[in-house]
Amino acid sequence: MKIFSPTPHTPHPTPHFLNACLTGVRLLLAIALLWIATRLRNPLFADVRAWAFWLALALSLGLLIGEFVICKTSKSKIHHRLNWAILTLALLGFLTLTGSELKFLWTKHRVLHAESQPLEKLGHHFMVGYRNFDEIKELVERRAIGGVFITARNIQRQTKSAIQTEIQTLQTIRRNQGLPPLWIATDQEGGIVSRFSPPLTRLPALATIPTNQKQVTRYARVHGQELSEVGVNVNFAPVVDLNKGVVNSQDKFSKIYQRAISADPEVVARVALWYCQTLQEYGVHCTAKHFPGLGSVQTDTHLESAELSQPIAKLEREDWVPFRALMNQPQAFVMVGHAKLTAIDADHPVSFSKSVISDLLRNSWNYDGVLVTDDFCMQAVYASREGLQTASIEALNAGVDLILISYDSDLFYETMNALLQADKTNQLSDQQLKISRSRLEQHRTSQS
Repeated sequence: MKIFSPTPHTPHPTPHFLNACLTGVRLLLAIALLWIATRLRNPLFADVRAWAFWLALALSLGLLIGEFVICKTSKSKIHHRLNWAILTLALLGFLTLTGSELKFLWTKHRVLHAESQPLEKLGHHFMVGYRNFDEIKELVERRAIGGVFITARNIQRQTKSAIQTEIQTLQTIRRNQGLPPLWIATDQEGGIVSRFSPPLTRLPALATIPTNQKQVTRYARVHGQELSEVGVNVNFAPVVDLNKGVVNSQDKFSKIYQRAISADPEVVARVALWYCQTLQEYGVHCTAKHFPGLGSVQTDTHLESAELSQPIAKLEREDWVPFRALMNQPQAFVMVGHAKLTAIDADHPVSFSKSVISDLLRNSWNYDGVLVTDDFCMQAVYASREGLQTASIEALNAGVDLILISYDSDLFYETMNALLQADKTNQLSDQQLKISRSRLEQHRTSQS
């Protein structure tokens, strides 16, 4: 007699196993939502913040409700404890998310409804980017800023005429207020950093241009004429950092080796000088960047702190040669970066270092031109020991003229609110602000 064995089969997962898996998924979701809630206001999340907030809020609320129901019906003691832990995490995430958003909205409200006199006084020292034209228009109407930064996201699929109309709208508001023109700035370096191309002509990097005056002038005329036509009066170019050949896989944004003109400081100085002089013919201010020089800096200030550890004597012979050359040009701006110049101040980024800004540039070098910071949204400032608020106070007190907040415009409200409070409590130097205001007005004369 032949005996047939039963057909083998895969056992179905038990309800206990499925419940354990679902509990684990919910726990991971609660942890992820809490992580997002604590970081969503970081400028690194600016691109996704709008939709990420509502998604995280909906998930947190759904998890809260679902977990509360499960906690009430669960009979397993072990699962009961886990469910309450998930419920607690979900509640923390929900409260953190809503709390940070309410805090931002309240800060924004306070700034937009602040007294007009201090708002205007401090607003002269801000250059702000935007994601919504109506929002930047409101800041101009409130006299809350002195300049606007325009980048690729603001002009996507727009014609030159449309861009010009938007800029003219903002400048008309200023003119009707009896105020001097806004600084309208962009990054139109050529090469990989060409924020206005398209619709403006896309040119190769300055490093690819023959280093003779005729070729550089022809190149600069394209930038000067086209920027002037649409209403831009400040170009954050040229990059005068030296090309030290530093290539770092962790460098996601700076990429100085692709943007620098040359490794030779004399060549950089000549090319930059010709470029700036040509831009000025069209009423466009150039900007030497990024002091004290990022050519040999190993890390990316967009993402982390950085140090320039070269001796002063070496910097004087090399990195600072083009900066000193352009500082002799009355209409050239200088952008101060966020690397720490360790030979002078190992504790603070240059952008808000009194030892570098006030003692070196203003007093020792007698530089009386406009100093604008690199974007204060960068992690080298935002995540610094001092933080954004203290950094902004120290920058103005040190002698910086313009604080740039370009990538995450939400940070403007936090920064301005801090300065308004500092102004009330006499933490800001009135003398420095008056000197800076005079300096800005003097440079604006050619734009009127």
